[in-house]
Amino acid sequence: MNTIVNKPWGNYQVLDQGNNYLAKKIYVKPNGKLSLQSHNHRSEYWIVVEGIAEVTIDEKKVNLEPNQSIFIEKKTKHRLSNNHSNNLIIIEIWYGDILKEDDIIRYDDIYNRKTL
Repeated sequence: MNTIVNKPWGNYQVLDQGNNYLAKKIYVKPNGKLSLQSHNHRSEYWIVVEGIAEVTIDEKKVNLEPNQSIFIEKKTKHRLSNNHSNNLIIIEIWYGDILKEDDIIRYDDIYNRKTL
């Protein structure tokens, strides 16, 4: 735990994990964008602590500022983007019966990682 995992859009660090939850700190570099994705076994809760997040849920986009949050139901298409020149840091909470990185279905990815 607490190991920083590098990704093309920035990095993440697992802060804590229990039976049905996992908490992460996610850093998204300026102009970084996570894949458009969904999960079969977990819901997610995002809390912005620094920067401005553009959140896509299905076809809807919303901007979140520090101290704002959003809940993402499992099986919902979603994406996190940082369209600004400042860092974006969010706290992400997973909740579900299976908490694994491979519980991901990608629909679109600017870094050409595997999609459907």
